[in-house]
Amino acid sequence: MNNKLPEMNLKSLQCFRAIMQTGSATAAARQLDLTQPGVSRLLKILEDDVGGELFYREKGRLIPTQEAQLLMPEVEIALQSVEHVTELARNLHNANYGELKIVAPPSFSEGLLSSVVSSFIRMHPQVSISLDSHGVETSLKMIALRAVDCGFSKLPIEYPGLTSEPLLEAGTVCVLPVGHALSAHQEISVRDLHQQPLILLGKGRSFRRDIEQAFAQRNIPMQIRVETHTVGSACALVRGNIGIAIVNEMLARQYAGDALVLRPFRPDIRHQYAFVTSNHAPMTRITRQFLAHCRDLFGVGEIKK
Repeated sequence: MNNKLPEMNLKSLQCFRAIMQTGSATAAARQLDLTQPGVSRLLKILEDDVGGELFYREKGRLIPTQEAQLLMPEVEIALQSVEHVTELARNLHNANYGELKIVAPPSFSEGLLSSVVSSFIRMHPQVSISLDSHGVETSLKMIALRAVDCGFSKLPIEYPGLTSEPLLEAGTVCVLPVGHALSAHQEISVRDLHQQPLILLGKGRSFRRDIEQAFAQRNIPMQIRVETHTVGSACALVRGNIGIAIVNEMLARQYAGDALVLRPFRPDIRHQYAFVTSNHAPMTRITRQFLAHCRDLFGVGEIKK
């Protein structure tokens, strides 16, 4: 005696459910985009598996037997599970499901990156995102150690074990309070800033060295009123009429408004940012999708106005 359980045919189960829902092989065939003989063949396979007829005819309709009534709830559960797995696989393929961990310096994550993440979530609503903010060194270390999937950093990057792709570039601006005499200028030069109180980001950064070099080359002394460590705090000090800030245009733009004016600084000092991942492992599908999203938004070159 062969006691081996039959292996259920998925198409036969789908055919059975369609007949239960419609009451006819013809309607089931239309629902499944099959021929009526094809539906009859699939039903016969299932009836062979269960060892008996599942329907009888009455006034042109297929009436389910008691066995069919018992089978239907379990078939519905099984097919819903298959459909759920199919949908999950589709979402995984399209990077619509999973988790993405990102790290970036505070000024970047609080400004531009928040809008990038928001637009990505709207396109991939089932993706869970963790957004961390740390200084540059900590951010790069987290990426290299794969504590996060990806991050953003200003170039150049001098840290081992990383792969970077330049994504966007921005210039430098002077941030002034509305009504300041220099706000009438289309752009502001080093000579324009002679004897002006300045608000600069802290020492040790390459950007700070570039500014100091620009003043030194023109023999213009710098009148530094305040040193700070974030673009946000620099703009807040400008709003309080403490001085003029020289900062990254991309990061300053979010603070521009009724009280602040941005003017290009000359000489032009460029800021280039990159998408950074660890080179110790390939990017996940979601990370690749996020990179593609960033490319679509930024491209490589001047940030969009």
